Amino acid sequence: MKILVVDDEIKLVKGIKFNLENEGYQVDTGYDGEAAVAAARTGSYDLIILDVMMPRLGGLEACMQIREFSTVPIMMLTARGEDTDKIMGFEYGADEYITKPFNILVLKARIRALLRRSAITAPPGSEAIRLGHVAVYPEERRATRFDEHVELTAKEFDLIELLAKNPGRVYSRDRLLDLVWSRDYLGDERTVDVHIRRLREKLEITPAEPALILTKWRAGYYARPRPADEK
Repeated sequence: MKILVVDDEIKLVKGIKFNLENEGYQVDTGYDGEAAVAAARTGSYDLIILDVMMPRLGGLEACMQIREFSTVPIMMLTARGEDTDKIMGFEYGADEYITKPFNILVLKARIRALLRRSAITAPPGSEAIRLGHVAVYPEERRATRFDEHVELTAKEFDLIELLAKNPGRVYSRDRLLDLVWSRDYLGDERTVDVHIRRLREKLEITPAEPALILTKWRAGYYARPRPADEK
């Protein structure tokens, strides 16, 4: 597994690199947002860790630029723990957030969890879950829209996979946070709204009038039931 760590705190980067290499990861490093984008373009990474506040190009802007050409899982490091900052990070395409200062054991656990969620465990050709014109392939962790590949982040895929596997079942925002982001996630439930909106933009024919990823007023979200389930 290859990880890119980018932060303008040199001692912190060295510490993270040392600990992750002791776990068997291959680690590249950088110290500003421009370096992060350049490395992401030229390297093949399983995970990118970005600090939010960096010179030349901030972490959020770097995350947004990386999302233009890659769906690699991105974890943001921030010295600020406000929910609004985290929501903005998810808007820009981040998959995970961890607030400084953090315990290195917690960081390692978050990395393992994020890598597990994004791992591709089967060759192409596995059975798909059909949701209208969308097909979700759980074993390959990929999705298509009208048979065209759609780039999804790790969290976006986890969310559409859960909904597609359980058509018609309504999930509250709190329940989705438990199932997709884990029970120890401390973020705001608006995170769910952000990811639902992004999924609709990527998968629906008319995002403003969704036909596949639906809202149950005051209850939550659900995938359109299959015809046999609508009886």
